[in-house]
Amino acid sequence: MSAYRKPTAQPAAKKPSRSEEKLRAFHEEDAIGKAYDARLARRIWPFVVPHARYLWISMGILLVLSAVALLRPLVMGDVIRQADARNTGLLWRDGLLLTGLVVLMQVLTFAQVYAMQVAGARAMADLRAHIFMFMQGLSLRFFDKTPVGRLVTRVTNDVDAVGELFASSVINAVGDLVTLTGIVVMMLILDWRMSLIAFAALPVVALVVNFVRKRSRETFRDIRTKTARLNAFLNEQVSGISVVQAYTREAATASEFDAINDAYRIVNQKSVFYEAILDAAIEMVATICIGSLLLWVGLRRHGGGETFALVVTFTGYIKQFFEPISILSQRYTVMQSAMTGAERIFQLLSETDLEADVPPEKCSADGDADEGLAFDHVTFEYKPGVPVLREVSLRAKKGERIALVGATGSGKSTIASLMLRLYEVVDGTVRVMGKDVRRYPRHELREHFSVVPQDVFLFAGTLLSNVAMADAVPDRDRARQAFERIGALALFTRRADGGDFLDSRVDERGANYSAGERQLIAFARAIYRDSPILLLDEATASVDSDTEARLQVAIDAALSGRTALVIAHRLSTIKAVDRIVVLHKGRVVEQGTHDELLAKDGVYAKLYRLQFAKEEKAA
Repeated sequence: MSAYRKPTAQPAAKKPSRSEEKLRAFHEEDAIGKAYDARLARRIWPFVVPHARYLWISMGILLVLSAVALLRPLVMGDVIRQADARNTGLLWRDGLLLTGLVVLMQVLTFAQVYAMQVAGARAMADLRAHIFMFMQGLSLRFFDKTPVGRLVTRVTNDVDAVGELFASSVINAVGDLVTLTGIVVMMLILDWRMSLIAFAALPVVALVVNFVRKRSRETFRDIRTKTARLNAFLNEQVSGISVVQAYTREAATASEFDAINDAYRIVNQKSVFYEAILDAAIEMVATICIGSLLLWVGLRRHGGGETFALVVTFTGYIKQFFEPISILSQRYTVMQSAMTGAERIFQLLSETDLEADVPPEKCSADGDADEGLAFDHVTFEYKPGVPVLREVSLRAKKGERIALVGATGSGKSTIASLMLRLYEVVDGTVRVMGKDVRRYPRHELREHFSVVPQDVFLFAGTLLSNVAMADAVPDRDRARQAFERIGALALFTRRADGGDFLDSRVDERGANYSAGERQLIAFARAIYRDSPILLLDEATASVDSDTEARLQVAIDAALSGRTALVIAHRLSTIKAVDRIVVLHKGRVVEQGTHDELLAKDGVYAKLYRLQFAKEEKAA
């Protein structure tokens, strides 16, 4: 009989504690100080300049549209006059003229909107590319303290919000202002007293707009903040879905997501509320204004002198007068969202934690000509006042193979990061090929290394694109030889469904390959690059014994004739290195060969005996 048991219902998720809420708020962002829209617009403008010709075409058409729009009420008024006079010929003329004006306005509107959106789409593509390139130059310290979802929001949602300035034709507000000015002039020319009735409503509109403006700006800031938190939470949960399911955390994470999603819904509702207030208030004021005008004309029907045609013309202008105001209010809402997005974008672009160059005079002198790698009294800390490395000194000649061993947290991987200049040392000097790493351009320094990390990251694509990722044009023969050298050619050939195995699909993060297979691909990537220095960061920690045995011959071949730094978890893999450096609490405590260190009966000997005992027990 099967031992399968139907899973019981999961308990209701408990409400997160106050401390958990604070941790969740890590994805929230600090409130940004008062923004100056003109300053933000000036920072956006350089991305628009290369495509400004489309913008100027759009603005030119917009001015023509504004002028054409002013003619419609005059033609409608003339239609009423000719109909009252029963002048059929002129009535036909006005009808054709009105039809022509409508068709012309639609054609011009299409051309104007198209040109505006082309300018916006190209400018936002440039802005998005600029943000992405800027992030490539940020130091790892920045990424250590910044949630992924926040950065994704910058490149997607925030740029889209700025793009709405063009997509929603917010910049057409210039045309709306021109139209308003023309309408005011025409109304004053037609009848200044009737104009005053329309203008009397403007203070009410101004009060409503000011009421909404102050609140909607904060609301849109909240929307951006909640969007970043939502993106960050989703990214974290999707990436860790296997852990969530293994520990039956589905109900708890769903509860947390509901809280975040509810907060996002609430701030969006507030935004809709203020937008609805603005639309309804302006529509109400426009209706009251027209009603007041008709009432005033009705009271003056004896001796007033206002003709029916004039009233129709004036009513048309009043409608057109409030149309731009209503549209301006809608565009103002979009503007608030765009400026909030721009605040977030330029806050990121103002980040100073960059991979900065160091002036040559601040760099140390070159080392010996035969020096491959060197640490000279290096001190380093991730958090101020908490050193991870303390006065570390070690040297490796060109072609020498060195292994770093020590307990977790002793600083092994930090040494590898400092060699690649992913972080800057607090004190001391790191040299590669006899030269201070700060003297190298970063790309030139990193070209000296082939790296095999413990946690292999594969990109969606093919095996070839992942192995030859450093080359713009991959060399298929060279990639095939790399797999052959690590003894994995047959393994990956069997996996392929016909055709060349190098064209096999790689899913996001290499999800369709096992941990051992991903590690083999990382070795093939390092051998393909064929750099003078090989850096193995616990590269066999996640492979089984059979795979490790297969890799050992390839590792020995790859190490031959190269300077190598091997960060080892399994001490059995480093017996053949030239020298072993033992780290303990951020300091170098022992150096020597495997046999010499065993004979000393120090830290290394204790680590070795402990691991050997564990392996014996497991066997």
